[in-house]
Amino acid sequence: MSQSGFEGSFLGDTTRIADDAVLECKICWYQYRPAEGDAVWQIAAGTAFSQLPEYWRCPECDGERDQFMVVEP
Repeated sequence: MSQSGFEGSFLGDTTRIADDAVLECKICWYQYRPAEGDAVWQIAAGTAFSQLPEYWRCPECDGERDQFMVVEP
């Protein structure tokens, strides 16, 4: 059975990500920091990556959520 995503990503399984983990876009290197949220998508500070709405995409390059990898656990 094949898995979607790229090596090193969370492979779409948000249960593998800590609530305070910082994730980085593999396309443009934008970092989503839960402590800061996301002003572009109006995501409140303190919102874990796993709690982002399904429509959320990288605010810098419009990359999909599964294009992010954990850089700080």
